[in-house]
Amino acid sequence: MSAPFGGPAANGELDWDSLLARGSDRFAPVRTLATDPAVLIYTSGTTGPPKGALIPHRALIGNLSGFVASQNWFPRPRAVFWSPADWAWTGGLMDALLPTLYFGYPIVAQRGRFSPERAFELLERHRVTNTFLFPTALKMMMKHAPEPRARHRLALRAIMSAGEAVGETLFDWCRDALGVTVNEMFGQTEVNYVVGNSAQRWPARPGSIGRAYPGHRVAILDDDGRELPPGQLGEVAVNRLDRHGHPDPVFFLGYWRNEAATRAKFSGDWCRTGDLATADPDGYLWYGGRADDMFKAAGYRIGPSEIENCLVRHPAVANAAVVPRPDAERGNVVKAFVVLAPGHAASPALVEQLQQHVRGKLAPYEYPKEIEFIAELPMTTTGKVQRRVLREREQARG
Repeated sequence: MSAPFGGPAANGELDWDSLLARGSDRFAPVRTLATDPAVLIYTSGTTGPPKGALIPHRALIGNLSGFVASQNWFPRPRAVFWSPADWAWTGGLMDALLPTLYFGYPIVAQRGRFSPERAFELLERHRVTNTFLFPTALKMMMKHAPEPRARHRLALRAIMSAGEAVGETLFDWCRDALGVTVNEMFGQTEVNYVVGNSAQRWPARPGSIGRAYPGHRVAILDDDGRELPPGQLGEVAVNRLDRHGHPDPVFFLGYWRNEAATRAKFSGDWCRTGDLATADPDGYLWYGGRADDMFKAAGYRIGPSEIENCLVRHPAVANAAVVPRPDAERGNVVKAFVVLAPGHAASPALVEQLQQHVRGKLAPYEYPKEIEFIAELPMTTTGKVQRRVLREREQARG
């Protein structure tokens, strides 16, 4: 790490300028195996402290089947890629930068925080054809410009989205307003790019996160590690061996100096993701949320994603997060934290309006009994909502 403005190093940090000055101006290539460690990437910390996942050299090649499919058979002539995803994380490094450079095509780099205005300006000015946008970013763009093609000349061919559930609202907006069917993708730092859509090669089903990308073996498991039949909710898992019986190249090597966590990640040859889903008879997966985010309220099992996506359909809502609030009588009640869209103000009348909005579209037990308006949601650096932070806040309040 570099000391600020070239000043003295502190807390064990090393000064970048001093290290650079001592370095050689020549590089001797090192021979490596596909299974040798390549990079240490820390998980986003959505549900707990980040863990260092050791990624092998083979992972770049392993990612390519999912990358190519999710980008509608990248590359095509005049392809230009851009994503606001930080290159220090799996999403930016393995889902944008490295695969684009592997194929020898340009990628647009941008400094500064994401904003919808800047996003549309970059897409138009650089004639971006392919992008990876988090659902949070897409929500901001949707609220900023509901009809973007009336204001911008876009060259988009493919949009991949991951990190949170896309939901039907964003799916419909991308198709109708941007003219591109969004390809939702599912993966983790530990096993990346394993499930998703490819609108060019198989029909996307609104609300589905897609099916296994070419080569990967994916299943839905119960708590005991047994495969579940279609229609039953369980945990998404990826097998160490691919469909040809060879080691799946996307697999991480283990958590850095944490063998216990590495062992806990597996049930036999199955790597457990901690994400819940059901599978239909055609192999499409339907996301049910993080196992850590599921909760019971008055005896009903609640997944936050469906409620959040319903709230975002309302024009007053820019973003939302749903967590349990402890309740002495019912165990928990559904609580929603809502970020308002520009031009809307918090009021008791709006609370009632949002509750009625959810009541009209979802089961009676799913509507939020309590709504709190908040300036911004706690987010990871990779664009995921940290429901854990909100959940702990509610527990502390009692």
